[in-house]
Amino acid sequence: MMAFSIRKQQGPAFAFQLARLSALVADMEAIGRGLAPEGLVEGEAPLLDRWILGRLPVPCLVGLSTGHPRVPGENRPIGTSDVWLISEDRGWARTLSRWYRLGRPAGHDDLHS
Repeated sequence: MMAFSIRKQQGPAFAFQLARLSALVADMEAIGRGLAPEGLVEGEAPLLDRWILGRLPVPCLVGLSTGHPRVPGENRPIGTSDVWLISEDRGWARTLSRWYRLGRPAGHDDLHS
């Protein structure tokens, strides 16, 4: 997954990810209404054999949060959920969970204090 820069015109990668996420949301809403996965798959779904649950590294933001609804207080160190959008001026970011206003980026010394 990649974070997208917010621009007036978005490219094909943005449209591709939007379509993927829209399909995921539609499936989640259908499951929420009680439909079974078998009723949501067109044709036959691929079989995944001898599988394990893995992890993928995803882009996120790490910094000091003030005004977070789930982590109250000022300048609380947090790591965000997956980053999906960042404004070109680097003033805003949209993670999987919420929007963030972005303050100053960390300097090299900030990361080691």
